[in-house]
Amino acid sequence: MAFAAPLAARADGIEVQKAAVMSTEDGYALEAEFEFTLPPALEDVLNKGVPLYFTLEFELIRPRWYWFNQKITTARQQYRLSYNALTRQYRVGVGKLYQNFAALPEGLAFMSRVRIRDIVEAGALSKGGSYTAALRLRLDTSQLPRPFQVTTVGSRDWSMSSDWHRWTVSP
Repeated sequence: MAFAAPLAARADGIEVQKAAVMSTEDGYALEAEFEFTLPPALEDVLNKGVPLYFTLEFELIRPRWYWFNQKITTARQQYRLSYNALTRQYRVGVGKLYQNFAALPEGLAFMSRVRIRDIVEAGALSKGGSYTAALRLRLDTSQLPRPFQVTTVGSRDWSMSSDWHRWTVSP
């Protein structure tokens, strides 16, 4: 059973193509696809050896009219994109797992397909209930070296992020 999101949301270079909360044997999983390209300034910094960190943020909320909304779950996943000049390969790291790529578009394509298993435990969502899911992917400028953090203030090249993409989940 899949709970899919409507149309895409776009802001500053990252577009949410699709997002869904999928029912699995153990609970629910998140699947999402993004489309993005790096601005020339970011690509240049990456090719000079500065790693870029991207953060995926997800939340699932049960709206309530009589009280504050109930937050069912939140999740964050960080991606580290780097370039090794000696091997001439791009490297994408998710947690403690890394994968190398010969070209930047291959690494970005890998980062653009997200699947997080067990985002919500089985039984946490009520059958017939209505929940609001929200998802975004952004460049985490706080992980950059300090001189670059000063450069990022007010710069469009460094404010790479998707808008919060929201959709309704009804198990």
